[in-house]
Amino acid sequence: MNEELRSILLGTAGLSVAAVVALGLTLARGGVVADKTELRATVRLAFVAVLLQAAHFAEEWTTGFHRRFPELLGLSPWSTRFFVTFNLAWLAIWLLSLWGLSARRQAALFPLWFLGLGCVANGLAHPLFALRAGGYFPGLVTSPLVGLAGLLLLRRLFQLTGGGTLTPDTA
Repeated sequence: MNEELRSILLGTAGLSVAAVVALGLTLARGGVVADKTELRATVRLAFVAVLLQAAHFAEEWTTGFHRRFPELLGLSPWSTRFFVTFNLAWLAIWLLSLWGLSARRQAALFPLWFLGLGCVANGLAHPLFALRAGGYFPGLVTSPLVGLAGLLLLRRLFQLTGGGTLTPDTA
């Protein structure tokens, strides 16, 4: 197996677990059961979470996360091309999911559950990486805000879902 591919697969394994959990939550919690006001508030919060995640990505990119994180795991560094493409693709997916959430599409919930879980993971992991590194680690500065946004988003998603089927927007 190509060394960079091996590094990518092993280095993003935690995100794979978050994706499986997000899929499970999407299926188990069902569609949007909240009224229009709650839905709009969740869309706004999710948009803020996407903006914070974009700032977090910018910090990671400019400070070399794509080199330092794999090395921390004993893996080879990721290419800039992979790291930028991966992050920009998810930012685009999250932005598109805001439209889907506004339209009460259950499929739009999967990327948003993933966003919330990923944000919380970033909020916890980056301080731990910094402790292990004995100082600053790429992504540390923005991670607390990203983590808080993730917690708030997950709470809103739990409030917004849980009915099992999509409901028409009657509010």
